[in-house]
Amino acid sequence: MGGFLFSEMIFGPVKSRRLGNSLGINLLPTKRKQCTFDCIYCECGWTPREDDDKPLPSRSELADALENKLIQLRAEQNIPDSITFAGNGEPTIHPDFAGVIDDTERLRNQYFPHAEITVLSNSSMLHKTDIFDALIKIDNNVLKLDAGTEETFKLINKPNPMYLTLDKVVRNLGKFGQKAIIQTMFLRGEIDGINVDNTTDKEVNAWLEHIRTIRPRYVMLYSIDRETAASGLKKVPKEDLYEIAEKLKDIRVKYNVY
Repeated sequence: MGGFLFSEMIFGPVKSRRLGNSLGINLLPTKRKQCTFDCIYCECGWTPREDDDKPLPSRSELADALENKLIQLRAEQNIPDSITFAGNGEPTIHPDFAGVIDDTERLRNQYFPHAEITVLSNSSMLHKTDIFDALIKIDNNVLKLDAGTEETFKLINKPNPMYLTLDKVVRNLGKFGQKAIIQTMFLRGEIDGINVDNTTDKEVNAWLEHIRTIRPRYVMLYSIDRETAASGLKKVPKEDLYEIAEKLKDIRVKYNVY
């Protein structure tokens, strides 16, 4: 059972394979996960069914904490390549997310103008105008798409609310086009006696059609690297990931395998 949580609002910088020297921002509680998905592979563990009453960190608290950290990093000459929204769940559910992005842009421009702003999102809130408008102006939108079919989407990502469909997610991702970086977790295994495998020909071909529709800047393919919420899941070998990635060449979409 996974259960790793970030214990701070601002953490790092950490060395990231994808983002270089990455300074993390966690907009969510430091002692529990809060998310619109309940992904079976999540390193933070399962999503609690009920939220607690503790408020999320305020916009001003986050801005102050980020500025203090950037001042410290500048004094240490520890230059971040990316200021990355990640943390204990889905960052875009923070009620002041758009304002937080504005503050982050302002502070980035003041202290480290060459650093990029990155958001790791599960793509569940893209239908909201303020979220879309905030994301479309940042450097890196790393947006989740883990399935080709609705059945596998529900099985792997377990969205809440349940009325969120894969078709809606893909249509919203298509609005980003080249501003989207698609992130896909490939895995195999079993959960509650049900086989799960998004590497089958059926799944991969359906996923490729979604990628063809979205036309992203590029695609990140990866597999399990840490403990997962569900037991019984298996890492997909790198050679299998590269085999899937090769199919992206046929639709002229760039990729990276991690």
